[in-house]
Amino acid sequence: MIATARRVLAQLRHDPRTLALIAVVPCVLLTLLWWVYDGGPVFQQIGGSLLGMFPVIIMFLITSVATLRERSTGTLERLLTLPLPKASFVLGYGIAFGLVATVQALLASALMMGPLGLDPQGPWPLMVLVAVLAALLGMSFGLFVSAFASTEFQAVQFMPAVILPQFLLCGLLVPRDEMPRALELASDVMPLSYVVDAMTEVTRHESPDVLMPLTIVVGFIVALLLLGAATLRRRTP
Repeated sequence: MIATARRVLAQLRHDPRTLALIAVVPCVLLTLLWWVYDGGPVFQQIGGSLLGMFPVIIMFLITSVATLRERSTGTLERLLTLPLPKASFVLGYGIAFGLVATVQALLASALMMGPLGLDPQGPWPLMVLVAVLAALLGMSFGLFVSAFASTEFQAVQFMPAVILPQFLLCGLLVPRDEMPRALELASDVMPLSYVVDAMTEVTRHESPDVLMPLTIVVGFIVALLLLGAATLRRRTP
């Protein structure tokens, strides 16, 4: 497990473009949106939700493509010949990408609450925690979805199907309780909705109640990792 995590981290360390995508792109996008709204009330209102949303998108892309590359090159199948539980490989990938996701969330949170001036009503460590869990959620989605793609291009194609509906229904554009009932029910089974719920609580309330939404997000992360472990029996086409 630790050896797998070290190997994945070593590969990422030698890939400057991927590191830039992880560390720089979310910060650039958040800064661009701050500029668009001139840092005004609208940015203060949606900034927290965006801080939870971008890590999901970025880590989904990074993890799905990187894992698919492992499958397509046969590296993953060779590792599976070793007498180790499949769960240990998934945990190894989870640890490596989880560390990267945590760094990304910390950088984006520092930018938002520093130079961009986001002022959450709730405690800022809780906002960082939600951002980290959001990044881990994106990582878990990427690990799971990579099993259903044959090429890196196909892995990217899953993003409109997996992430975009969640973006539309998560409550960022329209509050979830103001949507048509069918769409509200659909949003109830989408984990990004609970990331936005938690961020909204932290940004608007001094004593936010985030136990339920964060428990659901953690549940989705665990479930997706277990499903990712189940797909390791698939062979490269």
